[in-house]
Amino acid sequence: MADRSSATAPVRPARINHIVLNVRDIEESHRFWTEIVGLKQVATLRPRPGVTLPKMRFYSADHDGKDTHHDIALVESPNLPAPDEWKLSGASVAVNHIAMQLPDREAWLKQLEFLQSRGVKFNWRVNHGVTHSVYVNDPNGYGVEFLYELPREMWENDIQGAIDYLENLPTEGPEALVDRTDSPSFGQKEPAAAPAE
Repeated sequence: MADRSSATAPVRPARINHIVLNVRDIEESHRFWTEIVGLKQVATLRPRPGVTLPKMRFYSADHDGKDTHHDIALVESPNLPAPDEWKLSGASVAVNHIAMQLPDREAWLKQLEFLQSRGVKFNWRVNHGVTHSVYVNDPNGYGVEFLYELPREMWENDIQGAIDYLENLPTEGPEALVDRTDSPSFGQKEPAAAPAE
């Protein structure tokens, strides 16, 4: 048996693998996560003889043209309370929001236009110091953030400063689809001094 006494700290995970959401109506939620968010259903929990299982479905984002076993799963829980409108604090659901990263700015702008064309309400449109984002509701009151990440060199040297930055933007009409590209940079390293002659 291995000696565990040398383990003095947790191992830092490589990434979050997936999230599982309780939903009132799996059909309604399926439509949202596939037709609005754009995830692909990759599996369904199948009944097993003698075992009572909930209705459960598994969804994958696009991983460079490949699917994964799941990024998000849905479990039908019909007794969930009626949904609240999403808000950053004071909401009645335990999961504040799930962030969905689009591949780039152009894809993100296309998604905003698509959401608006489908009548999806923008709860919050904001430029963070690390992302440009829009927040919407899923049918269960969970927030869903669509974002594109700004180039790492714009924020990596001062993550705190970038997180502190906040620019609220319009949530309705054509103004909600405008995205400026003059975002500030945080913690830029000073250019190296020229060598003395």
